[in-house]
Amino acid sequence: MRITVRYFAAAKDAVGHADDVIDVAVGGTIADVRAQLANNTALTAVLGRSRLALNQRFVDEATAISADSEVAVIPPVAGG
Repeated sequence: MRITVRYFAAAKDAVGHADDVIDVAVGGTIADVRAQLANNTALTAVLGRSRLALNQRFVDEATAISADSEVAVIPPVAGG
């Protein structure tokens, strides 16, 4: 199934663009998406510090993903 991955802040800087469409196995989880994204060496350092959100909600790694979902990579941010 296909999902959209959106990158923000340092994650966007690391990959050089704002989003991707990737294929995830049916029954896939957030952990599976994280593992697939970790194959991108430019993203590896940022990914370890980032939270993943599914359809605009933070979820745990065991959360299942459905077709046409949106996963956001949200690195820690600082500022005020």
